[in-house]
Amino acid sequence: MDLNNKQNKNKQYKNSLAIAGLLFGATAWGIIWYPYRLMSEAGVSGVAASFYTYSIAVIIASLLFAKHWRGLFSLPKSIVLLSLIAGWSNLGYVMAVVHGEVMRVMLLFYLSPLWTLILAHFWLKEPISRAGIFAILLSLIGAFIMLWQPGAWPFPHSTSDWLAISAGLCFALTNVITRKSHYLSLRAKSLAVWIGVVAMAILCLPFVQPIAGEQFPNLSFFSATQWLVMSLIAVLLVAVTLAVQYSVTQMSATRASVIFLFELVVAAIASYYLAHEVMTWNMRLGGGFIIGAALIASFNHASE
Repeated sequence: MDLNNKQNKNKQYKNSLAIAGLLFGATAWGIIWYPYRLMSEAGVSGVAASFYTYSIAVIIASLLFAKHWRGLFSLPKSIVLLSLIAGWSNLGYVMAVVHGEVMRVMLLFYLSPLWTLILAHFWLKEPISRAGIFAILLSLIGAFIMLWQPGAWPFPHSTSDWLAISAGLCFALTNVITRKSHYLSLRAKSLAVWIGVVAMAILCLPFVQPIAGEQFPNLSFFSATQWLVMSLIAVLLVAVTLAVQYSVTQMSATRASVIFLFELVVAAIASYYLAHEVMTWNMRLGGGFIIGAALIASFNHASE
């Protein structure tokens, strides 16, 4: 009897820890756009800020996982593809929230369940149920409402819109590749993502600088306070990744997806008070459709 009680308490503890980890991750991703905006206002572009913060994250992770470096060169080449696609997902997201409306960017990013259903069907040969088809239609209707403007086609009208959609698409691709690459450890996948952001930032610099007129700041550009802020962001990125990875291994994907939608609540409150952004009626209505589609897609995946 005592053994059963101990096991139940241990299970409850792990469950509570997993929920706390997801809420921590959702809160962090719902607010992490703000320090990047502050850095942009200080003259550091989203690309440059991502390069430095993720470089620090790679250094921290390399120290934490030092004993695992021996198997680095034995990893399959597919990790390079995962690294670049996941890298653009994170970099595109940062660039979008720096220049676009936070909630608009996040809701367009949350079209990713739509892309995941389609990609998993054609790439992994996973069937799409009626609920999945309904989720796809709901996502498209939500996007149509959000992007609608009087006298214009309901297509993305700004660079931040395109960045958000492309980031969500790459996030879906990352999920599909991760499912296919089950032989990769969580540490390898995490490090691949962080390195991918650094690599994509380097690749984007020649294109971003001439268009935006932005210069890439060198190491001496930053003050001690700015280095501290970037280091704190890097620590947060590592902590969030590890917390979320632990949490998703302790509960069903459906429950994790539902809890992680708390990110949108945090982002809505933060964008209102920190950036004074207010959602329009079509953003609220379209966003409701997209969130509903995300929930349906999550339950559809769990029932397969």
